[in-house]
Amino acid sequence: MADDLSDPLYRRELLRLAADANGAGRLASPDATASRHNPACGDRVSVELALSEGRIAALAHVTQACVLTQASAALLAGSAPGRDQAGLAALANQVRAFLKGAPPPEGYEVFDGVTGHAGRHVCVMLPLEAALKALESVKPS
Repeated sequence: MADDLSDPLYRRELLRLAADANGAGRLASPDATASRHNPACGDRVSVELALSEGRIAALAHVTQACVLTQASAALLAGSAPGRDQAGLAALANQVRAFLKGAPPPEGYEVFDGVTGHAGRHVCVMLPLEAALKALESVKPS
């Protein structure tokens, strides 16, 4: 038996991220929430954010989706804290560019097998889009 899976979409690192499910669940009292759905495959992700001074203090997610979306949500739960709306938008733009051939943002290199599968890019982007939608719903104070 091979040490690593031969399918680039479901490599061991991706499966581990999805299984670890960093940030899975709900926050006690979120400041912002949003959901995104991919009608093509049925993936759904809901993101809850706790905010402090305009920055993400914590991110939780409920993800009913493929391994790629689950892994992306778990990775985002670890990389979102400390980011404001501009920082999260920049990360989303970097991930989008990476999926089209640019260098990956830190941590996202595990998705390098997805770059050649344009139909799966939405799976990786879904949690980022939900988090951006949640931040956009926050009224400036």
